[in-house]
Amino acid sequence: MIMLFGFITGSLARLAVPGPDPMPVWLTVAIGLVGSAAGGAIAIAIWGKGTQGIGIFAFLGAVLLVVAYRRFVQKRPIVGPGALKFPERGFGIARFQERRQKLEDMARKARFEQAAADGDSNLQKLRDLHAAGLLTDDEFEAKKQQLQAR
Repeated sequence: MIMLFGFITGSLARLAVPGPDPMPVWLTVAIGLVGSAAGGAIAIAIWGKGTQGIGIFAFLGAVLLVVAYRRFVQKRPIVGPGALKFPERGFGIARFQERRQKLEDMARKARFEQAAADGDSNLQKLRDLHAAGLLTDDEFEAKKQQLQAR
């Protein structure tokens, strides 16, 4: 139950800070737990036990940890255009970049295969037009070269 609380608090803290913050689940849980403990301790120190502000301070503690992680580990701004860019440093970034590259490669391959299939289909249409006598030999060769150049 404590891990779930840490995950939820850490996730909400990540959402509160604008821009992408890819990080492993364990780091999200750690930020949620440590931020909650620190923020809760500060609230108790100020107002004593039983105060209503513990939850808010727990959340703010987690948000401050996300801000510190971004600033000192990822070495990128908290606000502005730089905050919206994908980080180049941090825990798990290499793994996320590998996954992103694999997805981009898969998408590129799918687009290439679709274009090849479309090209084969178009080439067959050209052959049909040529066989029907609607395209001369020169027109057929010219259009075929255009399709193959794509």
